[in-house]
Amino acid sequence: MTVDINNESGLEADSTGLVRLATFALGRLRIHPQAELSILLVDEPTMSAYHEKYMGEPGPTDVLSFPMDELRPPRDDEDEPPAGMLGDVVLCPSVTDAQAREHGRTAQAEAEYLLVHGILHLLGYDHADDAERAEMFGLKDRVLEAWAKERPDQPGRVAGAAR
Repeated sequence: MTVDINNESGLEADSTGLVRLATFALGRLRIHPQAELSILLVDEPTMSAYHEKYMGEPGPTDVLSFPMDELRPPRDDEDEPPAGMLGDVVLCPSVTDAQAREHGRTAQAEAEYLLVHGILHLLGYDHADDAERAEMFGLKDRVLEAWAKERPDQPGRVAGAAR
């Protein structure tokens, strides 16, 4: 799995943690180990420009996803996942930080939430109707719950140790 991250936001971010989470999430979703993902952290003016250009909406947003090869998770355990370029997830740390306070989360927890959300959009998930929303948000919650249990940076946790 290749996950590249580029922080052009001018703000500090846990780039290593975001790459670890993305790698974990893609593995959990059974995405091909040779798949490629790019994460870009941008400032508000850049996010505003992307939001307007690609979504027709004014102002900055928290996350945008730009799929490339339209990869999808395998439907069952016997299917082989396809390799390819997933695409780009763009996050805006200044928006994420403000939103975190509104949602009662830490800035890192909000960034993790939005990263998984963006990855799921790359994989074709959406939340346009109630059924889609339930599927996407349920999957996001399961990935983040598993990450919370298995993450290698938890205090007192040995990477790879069983729980």
